[in-house]
Amino acid sequence: MKITLAQIKYKTGDFKFNYENIIKNVNSECDLIIFPQADLEEIGGKDLLLDRDCQNAQIEFYQKIADKNFKQNILIGDILIRDGSVEVSEDGFFEISGKKIFVSDAFLEDVECDLFVLCKNRYYAMNTYKDFVDNIEVKTNFVYINTIGLADESVYAGGSFAKNTNNDIVLQMPICEEDSETVDFGRSIEFSEEPIEQQIIKVTTFALKEYCENTGIDKVVLGLSGGIDSALTAVLAQKALGPKNVLGVLMPSMFSSEGSVVDSLKLAENLGIKTITEPITPLFEAFMATKESKHDLAEENLQARLRGLILMFYSNRDGYLLLSTGNKSESAMGFGTLYGDLAGGYNMICDLTKTNVYKVANYINKDREIIPQETIDKAPSAELHPNQKDQDRLPEYAILDDIIEMYLEQNKSVGEICEKYDKKIVEEVVKKIYRMQFKRHQGCLGVRLTEKAFVGGVNLPVVQKFY
Repeated sequence: MKITLAQIKYKTGDFKFNYENIIKNVNSECDLIIFPQADLEEIGGKDLLLDRDCQNAQIEFYQKIADKNFKQNILIGDILIRDGSVEVSEDGFFEISGKKIFVSDAFLEDVECDLFVLCKNRYYAMNTYKDFVDNIEVKTNFVYINTIGLADESVYAGGSFAKNTNNDIVLQMPICEEDSETVDFGRSIEFSEEPIEQQIIKVTTFALKEYCENTGIDKVVLGLSGGIDSALTAVLAQKALGPKNVLGVLMPSMFSSEGSVVDSLKLAENLGIKTITEPITPLFEAFMATKESKHDLAEENLQARLRGLILMFYSNRDGYLLLSTGNKSESAMGFGTLYGDLAGGYNMICDLTKTNVYKVANYINKDREIIPQETIDKAPSAELHPNQKDQDRLPEYAILDDIIEMYLEQNKSVGEICEKYDKKIVEEVVKKIYRMQFKRHQGCLGVRLTEKAFVGGVNLPVVQKFY
């Protein structure tokens, strides 16, 4: 039996697109073609699947494919289409061309069949793919099929693969790319995985392209501060949408260093993106003219909110999607201003700790300087008061990020983390993670890159008294 795996893109609720994408990928030379799960629930439908018109459209979607009367057997997840009919198996077994096929959304050991089809759409999470492949040990021919697509914060990134009865990998498909290949269970290939930094670039740029395509937005705006976060976001946006569709806004204040402006302009030149400069000093001074200056947090936040105001103006006036540029470390610590630098419609780096931001930035610069080296080398600063540095208020990022990952990703207890780091620092970090949930609750949508992302993976209470 000749089997083809078709790792294709789906769009949530777009039955016309999904139908057409399946139809054009039906391989006329195979006996069985396997597509990813297409049920609305499996591609990010959430409560849309409670809509009765949507439910009917889902039923019609499968029947419309069946009405094409393809000679091939077509598996769409756990739905079998053949001979003009739609079939669902109660026990997961189908007999196809004399072969016993078992289809499931979970891997089960010791199932007696000729082919095991695992058809659970799996969202991307860093450093989990190889373990996922390795942990599936088979004694029968096996295929895993995953879609590519965007489901709000989650990215289905593909990476479909097949193994033979010897547990050898015989097929591996790329991430974030459509692919269709015939499976040869008689061969064996080496597992390969791109560097994690390249995966992050692929997933985040794919996500932004999909977000814009599905919402009808074709251009983005972001603030360029001369810092590493806005620089990385600008690079990823340019890769996703092209330089003509990215606008960078420089908003220097009385506290901005000359280097921040120079670095921002150099970055924009390297990327070929447009820039506008809108100094906030006149706006700040006009507002403070009738008020006593205390040089406090309220005045720092005012600067951030004036910048948010300017960015939202360009977003509203010209139809740009505003990209927020806060990272996971800042989000964990509440190091951002509501209705200021936290304003935005989408965030590409919200699930990257500051440490990972630097790793990706250095990877981008591995062949030539795209992000100015000065941006990478300078001490992180919001530049809201003279000589300000992030580490004035935060632990060193290497320590902070390790604590965040140990607590969130590794589910370590405070006591276990204190075996490695100072108890006072650990307790303060964990306390802030909880106390700053109210800010994250009002944050914009972003790309999920870990199992425990603040968008989609962590659901902390805003009102609690434990921490």
